[in-house]
Order: sequence, then C-alpha cells, then structure tokens
Amino acid sequence: MTQKEITRLRVVNQTIDKVLTIREAAELLNLSERQVIRLKKGVVTQGPAFVIHKNRGRKPGHAIPSETRDLIVELKQSKYEEANFNHFQELIEEHEKIQVSYPTVYRILTGAGIKSPKKHRKRKSHHRRKRKPQKGMLVQIDASPHEWIIGENSFDLHGAIDDATGEILALHFTPNECMEGYFNIVNQIITNHGIPTSLYCDRHTIFVSPNESKLSIEDQLKGKTVNLTQFGKAMDELGIHIIKAGSPQAKGRIERLWGTLQSRLPVEFKIRGITTMEAANAFLADFIEKYNNKFGVEPEDPISAFRCLDSNINLDHILCIKDERTIIEGSAFSYNGQYYQLTLNGKKATTMPKAKLTVLTSSKIGVKAVYSDVVYDTKTLDERPKKAVANLTEKNKKQNNKAKPSSNHPWRQQIKKTPILPHEETDTEILRMLDDLFNSTRAWA
Repeated sequence: MTQKEITRLRVVNQTIDKVLTIREAAELLNLSERQVIRLKKGVVTQGPAFVIHKNRGRKPGHAIPSETRDLIVELKQSKYEEANFNHFQELIEEHEKIQVSYPTVYRILTGAGIKSPKKHRKRKSHHRRKRKPQKGMLVQIDASPHEWIIGENSFDLHGAIDDATGEILALHFTPNECMEGYFNIVNQIITNHGIPTSLYCDRHTIFVSPNESKLSIEDQLKGKTVNLTQFGKAMDELGIHIIKAGSPQAKGRIERLWGTLQSRLPVEFKIRGITTMEAANAFLADFIEKYNNKFGVEPEDPISAFRCLDSNINLDHILCIKDERTIIEGSAFSYNGQYYQLTLNGKKATTMPKAKLTVLTSSKIGVKAVYSDVVYDTKTLDERPKKAVANLTEKNKKQNNKAKPSSNHPWRQQIKKTPILPHEETDTEILRMLDDLFNSTRAWA
C-alpha cells in the first residue's frame, strides 16, 4: 500500500468513527463527497484493501507483448544498429510491420540500456531567417563529404533544398565536390520543377572567382569586375541569380539537412545492400519522394516561383564547360592537346579559317562546338590537318606539257642592245643634239 493509499484509509476510518464529517474528509482528500461515501462503504463491506487500485499487478490490455519488446531490442542491436531512434521507429514499421510510437520505442530501448547513435549537442542560439513565401524563390545548394556507404571510402553528396518548403529538390553523388555534380543537380531541379529565381551557395571557387576578393574598394567604385566562373556563366545564361553566403550558419537549412541525411542514408543503403556509388544514385529518387512526404511543409504562397524552360533550349548545351578556340585548316581546332574536326550529319563542316568558335564539353555531351550559332559534332583527328594544295586542271597540265622552243627559235635570239656611253660622252652628245635642234629651228623661222 502506498503512502497516498494509507492516508486515504486513515481519513476514511475517521469518517467511519464519526471523527470527521463527509465534507471535511472530502476537503482533506481533495475528492468529491460522493467518492468519500463510496470509499467509506467499500472499507466497511470489503475491508482496508478496498482503497488499493484494482489494476495493480495486472498487465494493461494495450501493453506491448514481451515478445515484441524483445524483438525491438534485438533488431536495434543487430540489423538497425546505426539508425537513430526516430529513424529506427520508421524502419521497423516499414520493413518489420511493427507499429509502435516513438515514445514507446524510446522507452523500450532506453530501458534496455541502449543509447541513440545521434548525439544531441546543446543548441546554440541563432537568429533564424524567415522562410521565403514561394517555392522556387530561393534554393540552397551545397555538397557534403561523408562515409555514405558503411565500410567504404567517403565521397561527396551534392544537394539542393527549397527554402520555402524544406523539400529536397535534387541529390547526386560524385567522388568529390565538383562542378559536374552541381551541373547535375541544377539539371534535376530544372527538369523536375523549373528554373528557380536564385541559388544560395557558399564561396567555393566553383561559384566565385578567387580574384573577386582581390578587388579593392577603389576598383569596385571604378566599375571593375572579375570574369564569371563556368558555373556562373551557365547560371547567368539561365537567368538565375547567385547569392553568396558569408558563413555556414547563413545557409543553415541545408546544413541541417546534411545531419539528417548522414544519419539516415547509410542505414538505408545497408538495408538494401547498396555498395556502389552508381547504385546509391539510382536509389536517391525514391528516397527524395519519401523524405519530402514526411518533412516537407506548405509554402506561405501556393503560387510557385519556378519558371518553365523554353522547349527550344537544350539544357545540356548550357550546363557544360565553354572555351573559345580558333579554327585552323580543314575545319579543325585544337583543344586540350588534341585536334578535333567539325562535322555535321557525319560530314566535314564548311568553315572560315581563323574564325572563332566555342567548345562545349561535359560527361553527357562529350566535345561539341558552336560556330555561327550552330552546334556541331566533332571527330577526333590523329594529327593536325595539312594545308590544302590547289589541284591542277587538265588544261593547265596540257599547257605545262607543251614542247619547249628550239635553240635557234627567234625567241631565243639575243636582242642587240645599244651600248650606254660613259657619263662625259653622253653629256657631249646631248649638247650636240640640242645645237642641231636650235639651228634647225632658226632656219625654219
């Protein structure tokens, strides 16, 4: 019998002995008079045991069976060892068909001396920026290195999250953080949702030129700028504004996403037997859908800020590396130590030598080139093309094959030339001729 029940029995006995009235007993026990009368009658008829609760020692009808409790503990220690408690509750409901609440899972596991692998650090107080009102108005992008497949080397996961809804828009694995990975997630965003208004990123050299920090205030006032990066050029062509964050806390929404994914994805890969980066990329589409259904929120404004991509635009020709080159002989150009020739429908293209072209390269399209606003395929050449030599026509060949003049031909006769007099004799002859001309003129007059 508990102390509360002992106190209740003593007060009830005092009402039986008429030491206290029913009203006074009700005030002391904080019960209604009706309940005091019930207790008094029960103690008189059944004895002091009446004040003890009737469910004491009995197992509740909705209690978890002992077999289920033992199974939950066994699964946590074996199959789902790396999962945190919240994720573990979702996994056993999905894969083991065990439907229990999170508080029940927490109570069972902590009672068995099991702690969650996810550390709960003391939260630091930060000012939280209000979410954007429309979906697609601001998209945060970043990459996170981690041991995504348990027991394997770490690689990078590129991701994008919508600021308004908290939904994952794109995910893609690569061996390391690179521009190709960011081009891939931008492609996913535009293909599945549309063109966002702006991207929020850190100051990685993929997004920001290292020369930007070298500009002084005076240079900026004079209007001096630095060239855009390859990623910046592509976003500028698509009309997407890039916003650079000054700290990791500024893009806290995607930073918190990495904590969630680093806890969940390795366990999901282990359950499904995924051991390669290619298989992990193939699984991400299903994971994104399930994640968004659970964690996504409704935006303040239901109208989306995503823009549709023009059907005439080939996205692969924008999300790629672009370099300028000069055309040489044979409609060819040099790129990365290799010679390429422009082709169209399998035939060599007609171009102007020394004209400029733009080379497009990526893992999806290979090497292509833009010349006169036309995208050409390319063919690899073993060596630099030689200059074309003009072919002689049949007429020219016949003319060149005519018989040469004989040695006594008039053309070969030497022309007798008048000898040139020395300087003094020449002057005397000129004077004599002038005198003759003057005398003849007088005679005629």
